[in-house]
Amino acid sequence: MLDDPYRWLEDLDGPEVVAWIGERNAETLDKLSGDGRLREALREVLDSKERIAFPGWRGDGFYYNFWTDADHPRGLWRRTTAGQFRLEEPEWEVLIDVDALNRAEGANWTWGGAQVLKPGYDRCLVRLSRGGADATVVREFDLVARAFVDGFELPEAKSDVGWIDADHIYVGTDFGPGSLTSSGYARVVKQWRRGTPLTEAELVFEGEHDDVGVDAWHDPTPGFERDFVVRYLDIFRREYFLRRADGELERIDVPDDASCEAHREWLLIKLRSPWTVGDTTHPAGCLLVRRFGETGVTELFTPDEHTSLSSWAWTRHHLLITTMTDVKTRVYALSPGRAWQRHPVSGEEGRTWIVDTDPDRDDSYLIASEGFLRPTTLGLGAVGGPVEILKQEPALFDAGGLTVRQFFATSADGTRVPYFVVGNPAGPHKTIMTGYGGFEIPMLPGYDAVAGRGWLDGGGTYVVANIRGGGEYGPAWHRAALRENRVRAFEDFAAVAADLVTRGITTPSQLGITGGSNGGLLMGVMLTRYPELFGAVVARVPLLDMRRYTELLAGKSWIAEYGDPDVPADWKFLSAFSPYQNARADRAYPPALLLTSTRDDRVHPAHARKMAARLREQGHEVLYYENVEGGHGGAADNDQKATIAALTFEFFRRTLG
Repeated sequence: MLDDPYRWLEDLDGPEVVAWIGERNAETLDKLSGDGRLREALREVLDSKERIAFPGWRGDGFYYNFWTDADHPRGLWRRTTAGQFRLEEPEWEVLIDVDALNRAEGANWTWGGAQVLKPGYDRCLVRLSRGGADATVVREFDLVARAFVDGFELPEAKSDVGWIDADHIYVGTDFGPGSLTSSGYARVVKQWRRGTPLTEAELVFEGEHDDVGVDAWHDPTPGFERDFVVRYLDIFRREYFLRRADGELERIDVPDDASCEAHREWLLIKLRSPWTVGDTTHPAGCLLVRRFGETGVTELFTPDEHTSLSSWAWTRHHLLITTMTDVKTRVYALSPGRAWQRHPVSGEEGRTWIVDTDPDRDDSYLIASEGFLRPTTLGLGAVGGPVEILKQEPALFDAGGLTVRQFFATSADGTRVPYFVVGNPAGPHKTIMTGYGGFEIPMLPGYDAVAGRGWLDGGGTYVVANIRGGGEYGPAWHRAALRENRVRAFEDFAAVAADLVTRGITTPSQLGITGGSNGGLLMGVMLTRYPELFGAVVARVPLLDMRRYTELLAGKSWIAEYGDPDVPADWKFLSAFSPYQNARADRAYPPALLLTSTRDDRVHPAHARKMAARLREQGHEVLYYENVEGGHGGAADNDQKATIAALTFEFFRRTLG
């Protein structure tokens, strides 16, 4: 079915569309707002001053942090010293108060991040987003004067910028017609000199129209200064180049689906597919290292059936890697030498990750750990030494009587699919289940105080399904659900739902599901393909119209993940599951709630709008809420986050069981 009577809802903010959104929002708020106590309880969690102020290092010895709370809803970018951070209430130096900036400029900026100039640490390039969109403006900020200054400045666009030195930056932005790819990202990257107009910036590299984008950056490490250019062929494949002093580009010899990173004399290479070097074939998912400019490689990590590589971070002399074994993380330190030595750093159950390192200075690292029922701990360590606990979050919900259990469901093709169950072990209970299953992104255990206060505190059960398409078991787990194999991710999620019922954890009428973005696509497929398994469905900023997705905003950048609907062979498998095209009036569906944002410039809000309109037309029970701000995150501040979370939990409370 290719006819589309709701194409008019693709108009972002036309009068007819705005009126339709207003009617839907009013209906949803009227039905789900309740007395406001749930929303206030969630807002209390989000604004808690007892949360850990996660810091980052910029190389100048300060701990930088971006902080939001009830008094500063759009946030403070601030810094403090290492000594002050150890105190219960550190003294912070406020660099940028976004709320004050909004009042002064009559704007609705949200924080987009900052890049500090090395080695001077006196200037930075600040990104500000209107309402949380991916597109940002870029402004230069003086860290000494704590003020914006005349200098490098870019209007709103999906820009990439980075310092070369105090007077030059790399910039990829909207330079005018033809300068963007079909995905809406920079096709051209230039070198821009201070005091000159952007139109006079020097061309560094230009990609093709159907590339995802291009980028360039400078590594200022003393003695190892290098410049790099990367061309993103699609979301998984890229070409890396070394930019020589004469401006010529030299291709770095790595597979185009590998990712790589330079650190001093070393080049790290993570493989997504097997690669033969000399007489040795290295498997997908392994991590290799070689000296820069040499050809031989050393295998630092090799995956197995249960263990994959999650991430890595360099200190000055060592490499820290985080691995996942059946979706539980461990951190190890690897020390360069004739044979790279490996030492365990952490062994906590749940999730442990490296928050930051400062590889220009020393071998220190910030490390955090948490579990579904275990609040976050932040520590400071140095390779070879103990970890000092810096901060410990208090419990933000009552975990008494609750347990965390891991089970494995058997999918349609016999694959074992892990999932976590959090809650009272005596069932069945009303249950919320979530999943993602895309882009090699894993769903890891974590302390979600909003879900704890909003759902677990009320006796509900919470489930995380680690389905294929994600990164829980490395590239093979992701590749198993790519393109024509997407159905495997859907079968995995359905298998977990059935397993929950078999184990007596819940019942179909008590089982609600929720997911966002690619997880929103998953929710749409569950609604239209497996409606009998669920009691209610919530989809956030969802991708739902797979016939039109490549024509909407950044959609073309995901063709390598999903397929191209303009290619008949691809549309054959896409059309089999595209939720918008597969909604039927003659089939019973559980109640649905669709949530999106007008300012989402990644996944167009029309996906959710059109799906809501079609389901309404067909007589199904569906509610819709569109937040004006929020970008792809769906909310721009804690007040909006609390509103959306409260709508979600209230919807499940009223519809399940």
